[in-house]
Amino acid sequence: MEGSRKPAVAGLFYPDRPEQMEADLAGLLEDVQPKVAPRALVVPHAGWIYSGKVAGAVYSRVELPRLAVLLGPNHTGLGGWGSIVTRGRWAIPGGEIPIAADLGRQILAGCRELQEDESAHAREHALEVQLPFLRRLRPDIQFVPVALMKTDLPFCEAVGRAVAAAVVASAEPVLLISSTDLNHYESQTVSNRKDRLAIDAILALDPERLQRTVRDHHISMCGIAPTTALLSAVRNLGARRAELVRYMTSGDVSGDYDRVVGYCGVIIQ
Repeated sequence: MEGSRKPAVAGLFYPDRPEQMEADLAGLLEDVQPKVAPRALVVPHAGWIYSGKVAGAVYSRVELPRLAVLLGPNHTGLGGWGSIVTRGRWAIPGGEIPIAADLGRQILAGCRELQEDESAHAREHALEVQLPFLRRLRPDIQFVPVALMKTDLPFCEAVGRAVAAAVVASAEPVLLISSTDLNHYESQTVSNRKDRLAIDAILALDPERLQRTVRDHHISMCGIAPTTALLSAVRNLGARRAELVRYMTSGDVSGDYDRVVGYCGVIIQ
């Protein structure tokens, strides 16, 4: 992908006109001081109208480095089990964001579970909806996109180890971001309970516990793979604490509490 990936969900999940996108970002981001320098973030990826306040609350509280690795689920079923892009640029309304090529190649070289694969990212929304936040707060940001379809623990841990090794080898700081929504299409009461179980496992920085919790309690968390990989990475990087910044459901926006989707925002240091 030497050229530019065109936006797949601008006009659907977030505005497709630059001026409207910037106006929405101004409303979603908060003036929070002082900011922290995190190792990793967990943020949702629904349409901004539903989950943008959660994502914005997280991004408002952090100082972004120039480099980021974005780990997301594969909703479309296109491409391989683990898909990375190590070259080119991604367009969003009003501009483009370059891929961090050297960092991407380092991750790919250290992980046989990943393959260079543009198709998995062509129509995927989970990472794209993060990019306007990142560019607004850090105009010179570069990133590596990783989409994961396979969810088992050994696979996710292998990806996490490769990402951690690339972070250690990097000459400058790298932020890790996992994109996930939580339980899907059950009542507010049920989802609040299930989401809390998953959030507690994330806050414990325990990838095995997260996998076990999601499996045992039948939690339809779409980003289980990228979040497990992220927790495995930060374990290797020596992360010590995690903070829940905000939790909401789609019902808190729509007023429909019968079939909700949960969203959490977490900062890991």
